[in-house]
Amino acid sequence: MADNYLERHREEYEQRKERWLRKKKNLRRPVKIRLQKPDDEAL
Repeated sequence: MADNYLERHREEYEQRKERWLRKKKNLRRPVKIRLQKPDDEAL
């Protein structure tokens, strides 16, 4: 094995993690639709 095997894999992991976090951050969350009740409940 190379001397820097663990360091290289750690760097690759950190890069993949950073890309995943940026992608996750940019995704839009679904908007919840709120139904409005009429002011007059008798209707």
